[in-house]
Amino acid sequence: MSTILISEFITSQALETLRSIHHVEYEPELYRDRAALIAAMQNINALIVRNLTQVNEEVLKASPNLKVVGRLGVGLENIELPACAKRNIKVIPATGANAESVAEYVVGAAVALTRGFIPATIATRQGGWPRPRFSSYHEFLGQTLGIVGFGSIGRVVAKKAQAFGLHCIAYDPMLSGASVVLNEFSVPLLTLSDLLSRSDAVSLHLPYLPETKNLFNALILDQMKEGACLINTARGGIVDELALAERLRSGRIGGAAIDVFSTEPAKDLNHFAGIENLILTPHIAGVTHESNERVSQMIADEINRYLGV
Repeated sequence: MSTILISEFITSQALETLRSIHHVEYEPELYRDRAALIAAMQNINALIVRNLTQVNEEVLKASPNLKVVGRLGVGLENIELPACAKRNIKVIPATGANAESVAEYVVGAAVALTRGFIPATIATRQGGWPRPRFSSYHEFLGQTLGIVGFGSIGRVVAKKAQAFGLHCIAYDPMLSGASVVLNEFSVPLLTLSDLLSRSDAVSLHLPYLPETKNLFNALILDQMKEGACLINTARGGIVDELALAERLRSGRIGGAAIDVFSTEPAKDLNHFAGIENLILTPHIAGVTHESNERVSQMIADEINRYLGV
């Protein structure tokens, strides 16, 4: 029987899947207490985390029996992959399990930004009736969505967007060829500059790496089509928030939906003060009841498989 430590929330069904076979130590708030986390690692064979538990050299040194780390999500910024590889520790992310939730957020946010629902709500709540102003906003149908990063999530976004009647284009430095075929339609692959100049809305689906840190800086943001919208459900730090705020305030960029921030929890967002066509959410794009169930069960099953059950 293996011993599994879970330091953040997992669903009850997935927890029972693991407990039926292994000894499980479930402490969903353990990530808050670094010393207690390190002390708990001594006899652990598997560790399951979300994005708040920092799995670094210090934790790994305290884990001589650790074989596998399960990540309840897809981003791996909180896990030191080279240190895990050095110790032959397998890292398993829940690839694709939250793609539907993220894609729903992207399409919903793009509709809301394109139609001006947020500023219309603010004005109406304040007693105004700005019907003429918002009657001039455009339909979502027929617009172009640029998808930056065309992995599993980006492709689900494209499928949902295409069903809304959008034209999808993509950029991904890891892909070659002129297009990617998705069932009954294909998505052209362009350079980043070409994508930005053509897109009415741009959605980011990139990992946070040295190459993507502040990728969407002032220079890149200024390559976007005048009045286009930006949606970031990927990782904070990919977008220069100050540069984005300046362009939203000036109208150079028509709107934005930001679900991830350079510092989380995001405590100081004063640079976005007074900007109307803006959605700010607390890293929830990929987190729904359904995606939590899928993510948790996927990792429980994968951990069982890896441990030879």
